[in-house]
Amino acid sequence: MTHLEIGGFQIELVRKNIRTLRLTVYAPDGKVRVAAPMRMPASTIEDFIIARQVWILKHQAKFAARERPVAHAYVSGETHFYQGQGYELQVLATTGRARVALREELGQLELHLPAESTAAQRQQHLVCWYRAQLKEQVPALLAKWEPVVGKQATTWGVKQMKTRWGTCNIQAKRIWLNLELIKCPPRCLEYVVVHELVHLHERYHNARFWGFMDQFMPDWRTHKAELSQITLGPAAGADAD
Repeated sequence: MTHLEIGGFQIELVRKNIRTLRLTVYAPDGKVRVAAPMRMPASTIEDFIIARQVWILKHQAKFAARERPVAHAYVSGETHFYQGQGYELQVLATTGRARVALREELGQLELHLPAESTAAQRQQHLVCWYRAQLKEQVPALLAKWEPVVGKQATTWGVKQMKTRWGTCNIQAKRIWLNLELIKCPPRCLEYVVVHELVHLHERYHNARFWGFMDQFMPDWRTHKAELSQITLGPAAGADAD
């Protein structure tokens, strides 16, 4: 990794075996990183940064204005999100099997664990519940959208990601979805599923890719904008297409 100053910005430059430049501004501090092809001239990278100064400043300002994510202690009274709705966590002592129960009518998320459970254990059980809920919802979305998009994922999975809502391994036809999507409105999850399926048509975020998005999901811009307002975490960021 190389550190540069370009256009007044402190830049982290990483050389990778890729074809195109990738620019990312990271929250919460607005750090700028550029991934560049191994042999790309420094002058090309500098021109790329300078051409995107307004974009960089916009996202740095957006991250600076955001409230920092609050670290959870996994105790009663905290607010935890599920499908875009905030629920009050209730930690309840039990001598039986540990479980999570969603009480929509009460606006509560119940976490049943032994009284001596630690914060780490409470977090682990809640994360496992989130993962199970997301895995339960994805097959129906794939069944709905694969015929529309005209592409089928061979495999898919869920994992925690720091900077992306989803990824697609085009060669393997494998889709990964960010676990945090279960906390977002369902329409955001649906958008990411479609987005990743479209990558099976087109690898890059170019005019052809967004043309497919317009064709298959005309209101994708609304969902993309909604996701852009959600903070993934301390290492989340914005990528320049």
